[in-house]
Amino acid sequence: MEELSRIIEKSMASEELDFEDGLVLMKSKNITLIGALADHIRKRTVGDKVMFVSNCHINYSNVCASKCKFCAYFREEGQKGAFTLTIEEIMEKAQKASKMGATELHIVGSLNPALPFEYYVDVLEKLHQKYPSMSLKAFTAVEVAYLAKVSGLSILEVLLRLKKAGLTGLPGGGAEIFNEKTRRKICPEKISGEKWLEVMETAHGIGIKSNATMLYGHIETPEDVVDHILRIRELQKKTTGFQAFIPLRFHPDNTYLKKEGIVNEGPTGFDDLKIIAVSRLLLTGYVDNIKSYWVMLGEKLSQIALAYGANDIDGTVMEERITHAAGGAAPEYMPKDRLIHLIKNAGRIPVERSSDYRVIREY
Repeated sequence: MEELSRIIEKSMASEELDFEDGLVLMKSKNITLIGALADHIRKRTVGDKVMFVSNCHINYSNVCASKCKFCAYFREEGQKGAFTLTIEEIMEKAQKASKMGATELHIVGSLNPALPFEYYVDVLEKLHQKYPSMSLKAFTAVEVAYLAKVSGLSILEVLLRLKKAGLTGLPGGGAEIFNEKTRRKICPEKISGEKWLEVMETAHGIGIKSNATMLYGHIETPEDVVDHILRIRELQKKTTGFQAFIPLRFHPDNTYLKKEGIVNEGPTGFDDLKIIAVSRLLLTGYVDNIKSYWVMLGEKLSQIALAYGANDIDGTVMEERITHAAGGAAPEYMPKDRLIHLIKNAGRIPVERSSDYRVIREY
């Protein structure tokens, strides 16, 4: 209790927490107190409404040049299970999602050397033409940087082309963990944390909002976690372009980190709840929406996380493949009625939102 008293005082006085505060929180075992503080700050910041979106994930390819050690999703060209969707197949998935009431398409894939830049532009143009009211949240900062590399265009030029084609926002993936030493061990071929932040800053500068993520529960240190969240906070002070922060739980099954014996177990429920709470406390005043992503946490723990600082449970998420490839046991689709039930059962007010956090309907 004593080590947390200064942090409680600062949080209650709406003072910004610093790196040392973050470390104290990460190293403390007093999850009950940290959770109660985060829940109080959540209520003061965003009230009792819990957001969700009717969305569909479209993973267009798993053929990837990056071969990250924490990823069970990627395949090499010609390897069993490798796939790349045609634009027609993507359109079929979008049609199915539209019929099921989706208002957002979440389109992410891989760094596929065989796909030209025009493929990505065509996908957005055709989707935007057929479903003009549907939000197209597509391509991580890592994919954007890769498209700049293969097309010979600058990051700004790539983003302008994608925006013109119909892109409405960027998902937050690919951030993983920013510390370079740790990053080189888990994803040596991926862009640096600095580059990820540069892509996001460029996107925010031309009016493209985004999310931000952090992958935890592998080989990162408490220092890495605090550093990562604070770097998100620093960029947010400059751009105000991040709409939500999403801690992503590492799933070890079928990954090289597990096969090589570097990581045997993923994070515990204790870790999950603490990361949600610490995220809320460090980002207060800058990023209002903290997600408990049920695909990675499971529906029961993501519901409990609503009492630890989270105020968004993501969405219906039709057909997510990436987490499930790593042994994610949550269902691939959560009907809207089920989401509403989970939120109400946690004593909160379910609110269906748009991609840009406008209220569509309160339940």
